[in-house]
Amino acid sequence: MDSNRRLVYSTDPRENQRCPRCQQLVAACVCAPDEAVPATVTVKLRLEKGGRGGKEVTVLYDLPRNPAFLKELAGKLKRLCGTGGTAKDEAVELQGDHRERLRQALPALGYKVKG
Repeated sequence: MDSNRRLVYSTDPRENQRCPRCQQLVAACVCAPDEAVPATVTVKLRLEKGGRGGKEVTVLYDLPRNPAFLKELAGKLKRLCGTGGTAKDEAVELQGDHRERLRQALPALGYKVKG
């Protein structure tokens, strides 16, 4: 095959799909696949202040690396606590100290809690 040839356009949707994380074509994607979410998820809690201008942030960490799972969990917890937050690599961050509320609410949602 000639090395100067490349696909310009195709009507086959599989040839035009791009990975949402690395923006490469799906066939050439180098991202690791999402982790499967286990049946029982153990959530670890900690409070962070450092590097945040003295503001407190409750961090739920050591979670499965699954962006869809983390986004859904972050949304539920933000509504539960009535606060802002975000989902990052293996963690969910909530603004403020919500450890006690989460220790009571997470088992009701089907999660084990440590910390």
